[in-house]
Amino acid sequence: MRLRAEVLEGAVRFPVRATPRAGRTEIAGLHAGALRVRLAAPPVDGKANAALVRCLARALGVPRSAVSVVRGGSSRDKTVEVAGSPDRILASLLPLSEGG
Repeated sequence: MRLRAEVLEGAVRFPVRATPRAGRTEIAGLHAGALRVRLAAPPVDGKANAALVRCLARALGVPRSAVSVVRGGSSRDKTVEVAGSPDRILASLLPLSEGG
């Protein structure tokens, strides 16, 4: 299975399946074509979304300001956009989508 990523001009958009209140924050491979991310933070007051942004920014080597949740802010199924070089972002996503 492959990550369903959409390449935009100067960014990459992809689906994320978030699991809040996990034992720890980690990227856990794929779930139905979406990047699966376990988050230790609860889904209260935007804490899980903030943890998701921090986790993805760290994993992809981009500033937090480059990562945004563009759809599904209050859902487990989200769409995330990462600004930057699409080639570099996709190259960074590949190993993450294969199991973290």
